[in-house]
Amino acid sequence: MALLPRAKDWRPPRISPRFVHVWRRNFLVWRKLAIASLLGNLADPMMYMLGLGLGLGALLPEVNGTRYIVFLAAGTVAYSTMNSATFEALYSAFSRMQIQKTWEAIMNAPLDLDDVVLAEALWAASKSTLSGTAILVIIWALGLSHSPLTLWIIPLAFLIGLTFACMALVMNAVSPSYDFFLYYFTLIVTPMTLLCGVFFPIEQLPSALQSVSRALPLYHAIALVRPLVAGRVPATPVLHVVILFVYAAASFHIALALTRRRLLN
Repeated sequence: MALLPRAKDWRPPRISPRFVHVWRRNFLVWRKLAIASLLGNLADPMMYMLGLGLGLGALLPEVNGTRYIVFLAAGTVAYSTMNSATFEALYSAFSRMQIQKTWEAIMNAPLDLDDVVLAEALWAASKSTLSGTAILVIIWALGLSHSPLTLWIIPLAFLIGLTFACMALVMNAVSPSYDFFLYYFTLIVTPMTLLCGVFFPIEQLPSALQSVSRALPLYHAIALVRPLVAGRVPATPVLHVVILFVYAAASFHIALALTRRRLLN
């Protein structure tokens, strides 16, 4: 496997509408195991939300004027969306690229690698939107929020999923095996989960770590979702959306260049 992208690998993406067929192919395969897949994606965030929210929440006062379970539920929406997109863009995409050679088979049709990588990013974002929406449904069912503003979380979940899918595709492009993904979870995903306000306000952190937190995409995802769950319009929503878009666009370009270097020798 080649290491660094060549100059020609950094050319702008050449996208055609044919990427839709790759997205549809992934959807049709997933549909056969949809129920098991959704249950698997929901189990972990639901345990965090209900276990910590109800158990630990009974011992804690309100957090910034919000019940702890509501505070945690909002963070769980973003956390679940991030996790779902990351797993899909790592393990599933790597299987299709490296193990099953599905990408190579697809490129024998009149499709470019650019279409395949974009379809993978959009499919991971679509799948993660279901995970985020499922947590939102649980929030509604438990009566944790009745605000119509929460409906904005559904399109935001797609953007959040797209951001983390593109970031994960960078790691997918350079990974020699599944085991390599542990570095990504240990060095990127877990620190973001702990630093960006999923379980507690970032104001509890030292000022230096607060600065680090505000530079990470999960912070901006939570900054959009949490006020909506509380029935408020987020402060500076455009800034948070733009930052997520920048992360997504930059990561997609890097992932595409690295994948071109890997597969188009």
